[in-house]
Formats: sequence, C-alpha cells, structure tokens
Amino acid sequence: MSPNGEQIRQRYDRLAPWFDSLEGFIEGLFFRRLRKKLWARAQGADILEVGVGTGKNFDFYPRNARLTAMDFSPKMLEQAAKKQKRKNIAVHLDCMDVEQLLYADNSFDTVVASFVFCSVPKPRKGLKELHRVLKPGGQLLLLEHVLSSNRYLAWLMRKLSPLTLRLLGANIDRETLKNVQACPFQNIYVDPDSSDLVKLIKAVK
Repeated sequence: MSPNGEQIRQRYDRLAPWFDSLEGFIEGLFFRRLRKKLWARAQGADILEVGVGTGKNFDFYPRNARLTAMDFSPKMLEQAAKKQKRKNIAVHLDCMDVEQLLYADNSFDTVVASFVFCSVPKPRKGLKELHRVLKPGGQLLLLEHVLSSNRYLAWLMRKLSPLTLRLLGANIDRETLKNVQACPFQNIYVDPDSSDLVKLIKAVK
C-alpha cells in the first residue's frame, strides 16, 4: 500500500466506530435508495463487493449467489463482521487493497463498489484490477460521487477536496467516469437518472 493509501486507511480505521452515525441522515435520505437500485443489477453466481466498509449494502445482497466482500480498513471490517453476524449474512470478508487484489483472474460475474473510488489513491490502477478479476462478459457496477459538470461548483469542489481528503480520506473532485473510460471496459453505461454529483455506472468486460 502506498504511503498515501496507508494514511487514508488510518483515517477510516479511526472513523469506523462512528461511521454509520456520521452518515446516517444522508444515507437514509438519499443513498439507501441508490444502493438498492445498484444492487438490483448484480448478476451471476460469484459477486464481489469492493469497499464493503461497515456493511451498508448487506440488506441488498442478492440471494443464491456466492458473495465476497473486501475492504482495506481492518476496523471497518470489524464493524462489518458484527453486522454480518447480527443480520446472518452469508458473505466472506477479506482485508486487502483494491489496487493489489489477491483474487485470481476471471473470478467474478459482477463486481460492485459504492462510494469507494473517491478514496483510492490510484483509481485507474484499482479499476484495472477489477477488470482483471471479472470474468469475460462480467459487469462492474459503480455508485460514485463525482466532480460536478458546473464549472463554478467544480472549482469549489477542487478547492475543498484537499480538506475532505485530510479529514475524511475522501476526494470530492474525482472524474470517475473518465477513469472507467480509460480502462479496457466495454459498453460503459451511465444511468440516465444519475445526478450531476452522483453517478450509477455500469461497465462490461
């Protein structure tokens, strides 16, 4: 893990016990509906969630699939494990870095990530790793907040991003769609109901 990645991991470790409480209001108001929509598109027998965090997506996991979930923060995974036990969720949890996945090539039918690539130091490297572990024809599903297309708001987001990175470990000025397009995915699709700041993206290997 890069030094920058280690710093971000440490921030998430510190925030882990309070993470659900910190995001509770916006989660219930906006994100939970989007997570449900994202996961409704997951297909196949083998599914990977990248950046499982505290397990906010557990309620939307599909049945009749082998589920694996990973995160680079041990403390976030501890919270996820508690939730997994409480909710009796059938998922295998792994601690690893999305930039250096330990899974074999062509392992998963679907890979899902929600609000993850704002925190990955080298997002294109991480996206290429997801392409590698997807089976041919497999799909990547992303729910990500991105840099605004409004130039004034984008300017403000770029100014504030160093602060949010330092405090929360998250960049708010990422151009994730461009990063996906720079990787060897096919048939990249953006949900037309996506907002200016939050995009639901599908990309096929």
